[in-house]
Amino acid sequence: MSTQTQIHPRAWLFLAGFLILVIGMGGLIGANNLPDAWYQELAKPPFNPPNWIFGPVWTVLYVFIAVAGWRIFMRAPNSAAMKIWGAQMLLNWAWTPVWFTFHLLWPAFAIIATIFALIVAFILTARPIDRVSAWLFVPYAVWVGFASVLNLWIAAVN
Repeated sequence: MSTQTQIHPRAWLFLAGFLILVIGMGGLIGANNLPDAWYQELAKPPFNPPNWIFGPVWTVLYVFIAVAGWRIFMRAPNSAAMKIWGAQMLLNWAWTPVWFTFHLLWPAFAIIATIFALIVAFILTARPIDRVSAWLFVPYAVWVGFASVLNLWIAAVN
């Protein structure tokens, strides 16, 4: 993407691709790995949010993740930031089935802790390339940090 105010039509196609990939895969994985009776019966911390909040939060975060990935891809497609973006995305998609389908609490915690580390790494490596992309990952870092605490608490008491 150039520094001009106009964006080339091809760039819009890439943005659409990133949005479809990230939101589509997130939605597909979420729809196929729903909380079941096992999850309902787990002891949860008093600060556990209601189930309905996760869908809207993740939808917004997936838009931010997609836009950040697109912006880095358009500026530096072979950069470390882009590779980190891809790695965190794969682990993000892996967490849900590991937790909700396979019921593997500690492996899920290892995955989410790694995701958090990759989010921080992305912010640091993306910042010199595109500050907006780095900032788009800040709410994601906050949410995954919170989700990591939830995951750890649930794993420790169940």
